[in-house]
Amino acid sequence: MKGLRDRIIESVGEDLLQIEKALLDNLNPYLPLVSHVGRYILFSGGKRIRPLLMVLSARICGYSGNQDKRFSAIFEYIHAATLLHDDIVDGAEIRRGNPVSHSIWGNPATVLVGDFLLSRSISLATEAGSVKILKILADTTAQMSEGEIEQLLNRDNPDISELDYMEVIKRKTACLIQAACHVGAILAEATQEQEKAMADYGYNLGIAFQIADDLLDYVASTDVFGKSTGKDLKEGKLTLPLIHALGNATAEDRERMIAIVKDSDTTVREFEEMVNFIEKYGGFSYAKDRARHFVSEAKKSLSIFKPSNTRETLSLLADYVLEREL
Repeated sequence: MKGLRDRIIESVGEDLLQIEKALLDNLNPYLPLVSHVGRYILFSGGKRIRPLLMVLSARICGYSGNQDKRFSAIFEYIHAATLLHDDIVDGAEIRRGNPVSHSIWGNPATVLVGDFLLSRSISLATEAGSVKILKILADTTAQMSEGEIEQLLNRDNPDISELDYMEVIKRKTACLIQAACHVGAILAEATQEQEKAMADYGYNLGIAFQIADDLLDYVASTDVFGKSTGKDLKEGKLTLPLIHALGNATAEDRERMIAIVKDSDTTVREFEEMVNFIEKYGGFSYAKDRARHFVSEAKKSLSIFKPSNTRETLSLLADYVLEREL
């Protein structure tokens, strides 16, 4: 029996090939440094979730044009630009199993290429000829910046609430996935009901995606995860599993957990100790339950559409978010 990932790839294989071509075609005419750094971050193992969601969202809403793959590059360029910038801010060393770009080309070149990718995404968006699409992208990039700033301000803060955490991940992750789905619907000239359904699907999928990503940071191997596990803890980022555990810990355990959070040089032993605390206080199971809830909500949004291969694929993509936890 085929696994979930294989079923998805079988369904969207041709789409992914065309998305890869669009990403390359839109990068080729530019300076060698731009192409080198851009290709390094764009073609080093990304799953193309965001452009694929734009393409599938357009399709489920009846799009019949031939520009969907070209416009889908917008969302991978924005995503890649944020990764380049975030890795510098976070002092990251590994991305998708490879050394980060700034460790090869330096911070100035990496920042500037990130800026280029953002500007290229806006340039592409203007070709769609839709003020509505441009406004969504402008609002989305602003929200993403706000989310990263808010996360930075909350580093090492043991009193961050689940509500605060949800606001951060809504801005830094969910809003771009939501925008990809929403823009796909607009490109297809969908009804307002369809637009809302796809935007809701993208929002809920994005929240679940980030919760699962935060879980993986504690429970996956670096080889599987593609970046260093324990990275969030080392950077003082409190994510849902830890927030829940802190809220349920005894005073003594909470004090020890806060000490580990505030230790800027977290050791392997301290990381393992924190994993045990989170397990003890149900942080992992709680986060998994929350991710399942948002996946369920995403799938509910698809119910207004008639059964089709595209609807089935979007549903499978939502389920795949949960499979990534394991």
